[in-house]
Amino acid sequence: MSKHPTRASYDVAIIGAGVAGLSAAAILSKAGLSVCVVEKEPHVGGYLAGFRRKDFRFDTAIHWLNQCGEGGLVNRLFDLLGPDHPLARPQQRIRRYVGKYTDYLLTNNPDELKARLIEDFPGQTAGINKFFATAHKFGRSLSNFNRILRSEETMSWWERISHKLKLLQFAIPFIPYLRYSGAEGFPRGLKRFFSDERLCQVFASETELLSCLIPIGWAYYGDFQSPPQGGSQVFPEWLQSIVRYYGNDICCSAKVQQVIFADGACRGLRFSQKGIVHEVFSKYVIAASDIETLYEQLLPADAVPARLKDRLKNADLYSSSVTVSIALDCNPATLGFNEEMIHIDGEGDPFGQITSDPATSEISILAPSWRDPTLAPTGKGTLTLYMPANMNDQDFWQTSLDGQGNFIRGEAYQRLKTRTAETLISRVEQRIAPGLRAHILFYELSTPVTHWRYTGNR
Repeated sequence: MSKHPTRASYDVAIIGAGVAGLSAAAILSKAGLSVCVVEKEPHVGGYLAGFRRKDFRFDTAIHWLNQCGEGGLVNRLFDLLGPDHPLARPQQRIRRYVGKYTDYLLTNNPDELKARLIEDFPGQTAGINKFFATAHKFGRSLSNFNRILRSEETMSWWERISHKLKLLQFAIPFIPYLRYSGAEGFPRGLKRFFSDERLCQVFASETELLSCLIPIGWAYYGDFQSPPQGGSQVFPEWLQSIVRYYGNDICCSAKVQQVIFADGACRGLRFSQKGIVHEVFSKYVIAASDIETLYEQLLPADAVPARLKDRLKNADLYSSSVTVSIALDCNPATLGFNEEMIHIDGEGDPFGQITSDPATSEISILAPSWRDPTLAPTGKGTLTLYMPANMNDQDFWQTSLDGQGNFIRGEAYQRLKTRTAETLISRVEQRIAPGLRAHILFYELSTPVTHWRYTGNR
């Protein structure tokens, strides 16, 4: 893999060597096009890059995978690129919902969960059956989605009409449930099925009705997978090898300064790499990066309408997260962890609402080394805790801004990180794994500011 561009012009220049940029680069390389990928970090992968500490390897992004099993869209794409692609592994134990007084497990046979809920809430049988039937319908629609995902630019006018009808058929089952989210909508959505508050509380770690129903739908159709052996990092590593095999360039530690724009079209990239400014010209540019940086910094000021930029600034975004990556001196199974993701509901938080108070917020827990022992030394393990959070929480995580708009992370930021991690660990120890703290060798905590620093994505 070249560390700098080897030619002055390419068919395609790509901003970002995350899984999206690398997938585009691999597909185009196999199609015979010349490609240059520019990545600001010293390694490829983006959110999937992960990191190593003291012989432990930590995933940073994937909770689970969909469409990576046999016949799935991602698997079909990888089959196109080469038969040696990493293989995701099907999950059997999927989600565990832990409330103050409840503990339920979703497996790849969702009817087991349905039967247990009916046993515990016999007065809610009709609603429970309706809830799982709706989830099954969602799963069927989602399983068919990979058959209609095609660019309309490749279609005749008749094919486009047929394609739009298929997309509408896919969307119809979801439309009646889209509005049931947030502190007001989510409880109303659950009341469409359940009248017992205790049953509603089982799903209190969620914030929208669809996020309760869709995982059950995926489970009905066997569409939950774990990353391959070696962790999610093996995906970008493999895609990188495809790009390199076809003789194309990936330039890391290279920060794009400007998209070269001429005659109303993108014509290449200007980027700096170790103090040297490079210009590469191309027929096309793909921005597999955060859109805000692209619109506000890389393109000419008048290239994107101001109203579109304003809409982006005011968009209702999904939350970021606080992530605690923990190294254990034991296998996580000895502490009661298994394959599934565990959801601990918020303690006293408004129903259906995200808060970033570690003492009360929802917590999600994974034991990656249970799924894949190669991520830790023999006899040891890894654990990852997630708490939903936003960039502006905790007064922007006790940071300040310098003149260039970069976050300054001082002592107050470090103290907040430590306090947040210790609080989350204490809650997991109390609710799930007594004695957890005694088995922790070290931990690393990432805030939304950390994720922004490495990806530019807030």
